[in-house]
Amino acid sequence: MLSVHLICVGKLKEKFYQAACAEYVKRLGAYCKLTVTELPEEKLPADPSQAQITQALAREAQAIRAKLPAGASLAALCVEGRERSSEDFARLLADWAQGPQKHLVFLIGGSYGLDEGLKGEAWQRLSMSPMTFPHHLARVMLLEQLYRAFKINEGSSYHK
Repeated sequence: MLSVHLICVGKLKEKFYQAACAEYVKRLGAYCKLTVTELPEEKLPADPSQAQITQALAREAQAIRAKLPAGASLAALCVEGRERSSEDFARLLADWAQGPQKHLVFLIGGSYGLDEGLKGEAWQRLSMSPMTFPHHLARVMLLEQLYRAFKINEGSSYHK
């Protein structure tokens, strides 16, 4: 079974996000071995400087790297990533599943995104939209799109 990891910076506090994530985690259990890891977001002052943000992102990247399974392929969700249709994302997932890698890891940063070095290590950079979304909502959206991709690949009517 495909091993998919979701590493997220920031804890889900809102019950509606928690419920939506739990539903998709449950659904995805039929298609992959899914692991969701939450890491704490670095504390920053109310109006941080760019240097403070960069340092915080570097510390978050260090925590993320400590959680990466050996032989992982990284997919970073970031604003400068490539937008893909659901069908294209499903093909990407299917192609990856045919390869030799053992673990596919999706990274979702906190309020200030992801460290540049970490994004540089990613096999794929993905963008949900040119619009801005809360990183907690991005988690729900990614889980839904993963589920949709598996349904597309099996030929299900869910995608319609």
